[in-house]
Amino acid sequence: MTQPPRLSDFLPTTKKECELRGWEQLDVILFSGDAYVDHPSFGAAVIGRVLEAHGYKVAIVPQPDWHGDYRDFKKLGKPRLFFGIAPGCMDSMVNKYTANKRLRAEDAYSPDGRHDCRPEYPTIVYSRILKQLYPDVPVALGGIEASLRRLTHYDYWQDKLMKCILCDAGADLIIYGMGEKATLQLCNELASGKDIRQTRHIPQTVYMVDKEHVLGGIREDDIILHSHEECLRNKRAQAENFRHIEEQSNSIHAQRIIQEVDGKYVVVNAPYPPMTTEELDASFDLPYTRLPHPKYKGKRIPAYEMIKHSVNIHRGCFGGCAFCTISAHQGKFITCRSKESILREVRQVIDMPDFKGYLSDLGGPSANMYGMGGKNVKACEKCKRPSCIHPKICPNLNTDHSRLLDIYHAVDALAGIKKSFIGSGVRYDLILHHSNDEKSNEAARTYARELILHHVSGRLKVAPEHTSDRVLWLMRKPSFTLFNEFKRMFDRINREENLRQQIIPYFISSHPGCMEEDMAELAVITKNMDFHLEQVQDFTPTPMTVSTEMWYTGLDPYTHKPVACARTQREKLSQRQFFFWYKPEERQGIERELRRIGRPDLITKLYNHPASNPHDYHSKAKRNGNRKKK
Repeated sequence: MTQPPRLSDFLPTTKKECELRGWEQLDVILFSGDAYVDHPSFGAAVIGRVLEAHGYKVAIVPQPDWHGDYRDFKKLGKPRLFFGIAPGCMDSMVNKYTANKRLRAEDAYSPDGRHDCRPEYPTIVYSRILKQLYPDVPVALGGIEASLRRLTHYDYWQDKLMKCILCDAGADLIIYGMGEKATLQLCNELASGKDIRQTRHIPQTVYMVDKEHVLGGIREDDIILHSHEECLRNKRAQAENFRHIEEQSNSIHAQRIIQEVDGKYVVVNAPYPPMTTEELDASFDLPYTRLPHPKYKGKRIPAYEMIKHSVNIHRGCFGGCAFCTISAHQGKFITCRSKESILREVRQVIDMPDFKGYLSDLGGPSANMYGMGGKNVKACEKCKRPSCIHPKICPNLNTDHSRLLDIYHAVDALAGIKKSFIGSGVRYDLILHHSNDEKSNEAARTYARELILHHVSGRLKVAPEHTSDRVLWLMRKPSFTLFNEFKRMFDRINREENLRQQIIPYFISSHPGCMEEDMAELAVITKNMDFHLEQVQDFTPTPMTVSTEMWYTGLDPYTHKPVACARTQREKLSQRQFFFWYKPEERQGIERELRRIGRPDLITKLYNHPASNPHDYHSKAKRNGNRKKK
């Protein structure tokens, strides 16, 4: 068993901790909206450790108090190079509010789930305070909140189209996406004596200037978006902009994007190429303690509790789901960690004093994309598709699960591992895909069986998201017939092995294109499959997703065809109630809604006895649920 870490093993958070390292002045100070957890799943820790590994003196100020005298913003003084703002692993507004705009039960990234540890839009709040206190010190924005607000975007919580976040924050630049390489280059150039205005060539950064200061001038190969003002006047202009933004976020050879706002120009430099395996290993192999900072002793950080015994094995996702921000932030190209790096981290987990032998997740943004990518890389270099598997799986995509199976076998062979679970979402369309390569097909069948027999903790979570193929098309998800096929396979393997495991499906209501009738049919279909749905959510528009653009503009950004959307709270709640048809308190509202939309025929399909006896039905549903648990 390893020795518990010392205070000096963490990146410093106070003046006293800097003194423990003998540091008088810091090079970079990071302000984080999350609690400081020294773990490779937490962005501020990753950036801090990367810079530390290259000789820079870095400190983190987690969840500074933004009220009163701003003492948390002053306590470490001025950095030599710049302030960095990492607002959190989740968008602050998604983290704080539900789709119904109600306060969530807890803030998963704060000690004891407290709600008062961060402001709304910490990127803007922290940046303004730092610019007020230290107007001559550069401020760089990072993290998902700034990354996905780098151009004109719709904000659901303010219900309006917003400018690039630099306009409100007053910062010098944004480092978008996974920021290790861009942040390190920024450090190196500022350390060499350059002014922040001389760093505008750095890939994967965003800056705002007058037209005459656009680096190199506006070039023929730049993509010029509709101005923010034009997007305010014309929703179609916003939809047209988004297609360019998404395509360039998922291109190997992306072009520079420029947008006019308030008479100035926002310039989005093309991103770095995807990391190599060696570069990703170097990031994950840094000396993380894998623990919350000692200042949180005795306090629970919910997000850490979820991931502390998990290991992330790759970066990127080529699913391109319309409602998801992963590809916008990480890109669609998969970078895999080496087997050796993964095993090193698993051994670290094994050495944790509270580890009992069960890895909670051996996965990634999608559980089973490890080792996959384009067979002909030159074809990928010309491709602009945001998804490699929608509308159908690309014939150039290697879908072989063999390398992933090798990782599973190597991890499970380690002394100290009793079982490794797969908690990340599994893409069953990849498992069921029939390619021209029989070796890949055989590996997929082997993977399915191994997953079900050895990596499920009684309940396998998958995400069909809907039952309507029309809605699924807009979501960029596969037909529901594939979920049925996967469930038949799952049930067959369980019968053969005398197991009683369950599939737990995830579904979304109120997605653009989804109407009450679609939700009513979803209720009937899932009832006939003997599901009482638990993992459900109402669609929440978040910046820089296709679904949000459809929801705001009412148009498909790629076809410009109209898309009907449930926008009011009444419409959204009307759809959501169908998830819970089995609850007696929902029955009256559901029957009323079915009559209103002209589908009373579905009432008898949901309820096969008189409405006057809902208690009897609820008792039957409860008995069925208890029988499943047994």
